[in-house]
Amino acid sequence: MFENDRCSHSFCYECTSNHIISKIQENLKTIPCPALYCKTMLNSEVCQMMVPDDVLVKWHESLCLSMIPDSQKLYCPFLDCSALLVNDSGELLKKIECLSCKRSFCAGCHVPWHSEFTCKEFQKLYARKRHGKDAKIVKKLAEKKNWKKCPKCKMYIEKAEGCLHMTCRCQHEFCYRCLSKWTENHGGCKQKR
Repeated sequence: MFENDRCSHSFCYECTSNHIISKIQENLKTIPCPALYCKTMLNSEVCQMMVPDDVLVKWHESLCLSMIPDSQKLYCPFLDCSALLVNDSGELLKKIECLSCKRSFCAGCHVPWHSEFTCKEFQKLYARKRHGKDAKIVKKLAEKKNWKKCPKCKMYIEKAEGCLHMTCRCQHEFCYRCLSKWTENHGGCKQKR
């Protein structure tokens, strides 16, 4: 039996390991005790020894991402890439080459590089286009497929299966039904289906 050194609860190793793995897959940074209503966290050093290497890598990546302020995170706008880049220089960046796909994009507008326009000009043109036919088609498709927009970065997200707990590519966690920020005690969403 595994005994948590921070509370009096004990569970078999297999159940504890499965609990830890499921919490890591939910992108939790700290793992709570599996006991109902226990607010104690498991010892992270012990947790690391109870999970497979691939899950441990995901957990460490999640912990590292949580240490980067949102203001420094940039995502490649190309749908076949979406790589995370970090601007920790403190400078206002314009043109960036993605380290993963090697394509250029505008850090200010979050779109592929627009060499013919300044950011101000591009945003003015894009605002007009957004209200045009393309935007209406995408909006209709999103309604038909029940896609939701991430409350933080406004990217469309599709829930294909699983629970209402969503984690966007920008790492924002929210409820797919009510779009409120996800918390440990969100539980059953009050909003009707």
